[in-house]
Amino acid sequence: MLRFSPRALAAGSLLLVLALVPLYAQWQGEPFLLALFGRVLVYGIAALALNLLLGYGGMVSFGHALYLGLGAYAVGVLSHHGIENGWLHLAAALGACALVGLVSGYVALRTSGIAFIMITLAFAQMFYFLATGLEGYGGDDGMSLFAGSDFSLFRLDTPLALYYAAFGVLLLALAALHRLIHAPFGMALRGCQANERRMRALGYATLRYRLAAYVLSAMLCGVAGVLLANLTLYVSPSYLAWTTSGELIVMVALGGMGTLFGPVAGALAFLLLEEGLKLLTDHWMLPMGLLIVGVVLLSRRGLYGALPETPWRPAAARALPCPTGEPR
Repeated sequence: MLRFSPRALAAGSLLLVLALVPLYAQWQGEPFLLALFGRVLVYGIAALALNLLLGYGGMVSFGHALYLGLGAYAVGVLSHHGIENGWLHLAAALGACALVGLVSGYVALRTSGIAFIMITLAFAQMFYFLATGLEGYGGDDGMSLFAGSDFSLFRLDTPLALYYAAFGVLLLALAALHRLIHAPFGMALRGCQANERRMRALGYATLRYRLAAYVLSAMLCGVAGVLLANLTLYVSPSYLAWTTSGELIVMVALGGMGTLFGPVAGALAFLLLEEGLKLLTDHWMLPMGLLIVGVVLLSRRGLYGALPETPWRPAAARALPCPTGEPR
């Protein structure tokens, strides 16, 4: 009999819900739902990118909003100059994130612990203040976009097209990360997290593995930035702020660090909780903070990480011997 683990059932159910959101929104006449769950998809992709470092590499980056902002500004700057080609937007975002990620990652990874955290934060703040000084691109006020990215076959200027584009990117990211973390590269990265000194003694170039993971994470976060700019049709230095980096870390921890689908579940829980509490009180941050602390204290593996990885079996079935006499 085919059995699925609670984690697999939860992930499949949430993906099915996300796929059906546009139909429900159209049926109920609630276009706001597309915008809300579009944010869930975008931030879920960004949290997946951070989880590659935080959950599988043990690298606490407190400046990952830098790459979310770079992706958004790649769209904003090119659109400001009349370039609406989405492939050029995507290429510019990937190139900028790869270059900045390579440089900043190489510097940060020469250190560890609190020094690594502070260096990633410092790079993000440098670009944040750079963005606030770009008066030609709105400066501290940001700038609005007049149209979404044009990918020839479709444009990201309609809520439905953007939503399913983000959903497709999320599925591709989940599939790619699943293969990556179960490949030799992913095993080596997790080995670096467990004991980097031993991995070096075994002959692994740990800096290369960690730097490659850092750059890949930065590029995936840049893709989320491209989608975010198209979702809001607005680009602002606030995308690069340290508070955004903190929110991404909370999403990863809330869903479950070191789990494939945990960051998506964390982004969904965080953003829905935020919207729900805003309807109840203007001081929504206080109860939200208490709820997040409670979840982390009660389940250090997060909401999704607390679910069992193996299928449930009845106690009688576990006790029943196999026909061959071999233990189960």
